[in-house]
Parts: sequence; structure tokens; C-alpha cells
Amino acid sequence: MSNVVVIGAQWGDEGKGRIVDWLAEKADIVARYNGGHNAGHTLVVNGQTYKLALLPSGIVRGKLGLIGNGVALDPEALLAEIDRMAALGIRVTPEVLQIAETATLVLPVHRAIDSAQERLRAKPLGTTLRGIGPAYEDKVGRRGLRVCDLAEPELLAQKLDVLLEHHNAWFRGLGLEPFQRDQVLRGLLAIAPRILPFVGRVWEQLDKAHSSGKRTVFEGSQAVMLDVDWGSYPYVTSSSTVAAGAASGTGIAPSHLGQVLGVSKVYATRVGEGPFTSEVEGTLGDVLRQRGGEYGVNTGRPRRCGWLDTVQLRQSSKVAGINLLALTKLDVLDGFDSIYVCVGYELDGKRIDYMPSTNAEQQRLRPVLKRFDGWEGSTRGIRSYSDLPREAAALIEAIQQEVGIPVSMVTTGPERDDAIVLRSPFT
Repeated sequence: MSNVVVIGAQWGDEGKGRIVDWLAEKADIVARYNGGHNAGHTLVVNGQTYKLALLPSGIVRGKLGLIGNGVALDPEALLAEIDRMAALGIRVTPEVLQIAETATLVLPVHRAIDSAQERLRAKPLGTTLRGIGPAYEDKVGRRGLRVCDLAEPELLAQKLDVLLEHHNAWFRGLGLEPFQRDQVLRGLLAIAPRILPFVGRVWEQLDKAHSSGKRTVFEGSQAVMLDVDWGSYPYVTSSSTVAAGAASGTGIAPSHLGQVLGVSKVYATRVGEGPFTSEVEGTLGDVLRQRGGEYGVNTGRPRRCGWLDTVQLRQSSKVAGINLLALTKLDVLDGFDSIYVCVGYELDGKRIDYMPSTNAEQQRLRPVLKRFDGWEGSTRGIRSYSDLPREAAALIEAIQQEVGIPVSMVTTGPERDDAIVLRSPFT
């Protein structure tokens, strides 16, 4: 198969953009299939940092980028990102970016709903307040606006009436200011001429690409443990983050997806609320956070840090269809005397080897940790497996054995070529 799906195998922030950028060198197309600008992918190329949210990571290499129907698209955020890239010397035109005509639009009303809902919750979920969840709610509720609606002003106005009638009743009930249709409509009509040139039939492009033997990388956002079905519900995102989401979120046939590459740090992080069995708090957690630069790309929020959880990783691989692993940030563990890996759980005094479904049980889990020797010296920038310290190689081998998935590559620094490639995901 000539295609590769890239999936976050933990709670997000694993370094997927970096892996997609590396794969894009050998690919023709990079397609985003889920999420919105609530996710951030960071690339470092020759010392220059690129922070992407909606744009597919292959854009930096000049490859064709596709935004699929499964993405929640904030048109204002997209145009701002295009402008930021232009300032960095990357020109994004319709020749290098196409947007699915059926992608859901994120509107200002969605951001207001997101903020109000989070304030009303007794225990906040820790959303990014970007309006992604409410936009998906409108999509499922069959009242959402889609990119193609921007081309038909009369229909757009009618659909906007339906959407705002639904939400304004809620705003009034809370004593909040309702949204004015004309103001929202003017904003959409003003932005439409810049968005519409990018609109196309993404499903058709992908089908033709596959038939002609071109290589496509499907770029996922968030991660398996944030999947609306398979994650630690309700502390999840609102889209499908697994391999199946790449098919439904772009229109590619599931039989054409190819390899599924799961990306995981050699430790673990999580943003926001929710269970995190292998979390490390205190000084050690702070050290991991500082050394790994564990702060949100778009939000700047500090990430919770902990040891790698191979039980979670193994379960994620099974439900998401992952058959290869990419391990990132090995160099962050340089200089630790001891490194730990979670290899099992204890639930109410009983040893188990799976993550329970209920949030209450997940909160009661206790990690079973296995110790590994750390290593002296630096792995930063190492690009050959034989050059790794013996202890680092032993850690990688142990992770493969615990998870039951072969490791395809290991990153050892922020630059795009700071990586050890053990086997190519392209076959």
C-alpha cells in the first residue's frame, strides 16, 4: 500500500506534525481528516519553527494539502494561519491546498457556546474554547453550515436562521446576549471570496491519487485516548481520531488506507482534565515538562507529564488499527538515572491488563511500574540505531515487546532529520 495514516497513540501532543513532515518528503499528498484548530502541530526546519493548526503539515514541503470533510473548519482561523505562513515564506495557494466542500464551519457562536458551557460545568472538561465541539454538535444535529454553503448566500442565510434560532433560545435562557443573524452573515459573506477558491472534491482527488499510485499521508489530530468513542470519556474531543476516521473524514475507501503509524512519546503527557494513571507530579513532573517543552502549541497550557503507559498504548493500537509505532523525544530522557514504564494496572487490589471503560474505574487505577536503567551522555541528533546508548536501545526493545507493535522510527531532536529510521511505513 502506498498510503500511511498517522495517529496520535496517547492523549495528543506526541509530535505527529513532525512525523507527517518527515513522511511528506516521500509522499505526494497530505490530508487532514479530523479535528480543527484546537490541535497544534509544530515543525522545526533549519532552525525555523512553523506552528500549524488547520493546514496539513506537508504544506511546508510544498506538497498538496487536503482538508477533509471530517475537519471542523474555522474560516477566520484558517486565513490567519495562511497569512502567518506567508510571513514565514510559505505561500499557500489553491494549487497547494484544497478544502472539502462538505467540511463543517466553526462560527463565532460556537466559540461563545464552548466558553459558556465550560463555565457552567461543575467540573470543566478543559476544552480549548475554540468552538470545535459545538460545531460538531451542530453537524450531528443537522443544522450545521458547511463550506459549500458559502457559495450560495440565500441558502446560507436560511440555514443560519435555523442555527441561530436553536442557539439563541439557549443564550436567552441563560440571560446572555443572543447572536444577530445579519452581523454573522456579513462576516461570512466577507470571508467567502477568500475561502471558496480553495474548495474542491477532496474525495475525488484522493481516489484519483490512489488509482495512479500516488502516496498520501493522512494526518490525524488529537489522539486515540481523546477519541469520542474510544478515549477517556467524557474528557475527549468530538471527532473520530482512529484510522476509521481517516476514511470517513476524507472520503477515501477504507481498503485504501494502507499502514497505520501510531505516534507516541517515550514518556506520556496530557492536557486538561481526565484520568492519567502514570502521571508524575512534583519535581520530576516539572523536569519532564521543562526538558520536553511541554506547553500547548496554540494555547500555551502546561501539559501534565508522566511515564509511558504501555497498557494504554497496547489498547490504543488495537482499537485504532495501529501496526507501526513512531517513538518521539527520546533525547528528553537523557541523563535520568532511572526510567519507568507502566506495564500493568491495579484496580481495587486486582491486577488487570486493560483500561476500563468507566471514568470512575479509570480514576481508581494504580500503575504497575517497571524500572529501566537510564544512560549517560546525549542521544540528541543521533540518526543511527547502533549509535544509541545500550540502555536507550534496551528501552526501545522493551516498549516493542510490551506493546506488541514494531517500532518504525525514533526521534532524537527537534529538527526534521533528527531521527532513527528502522523501517519505512511506506511499502
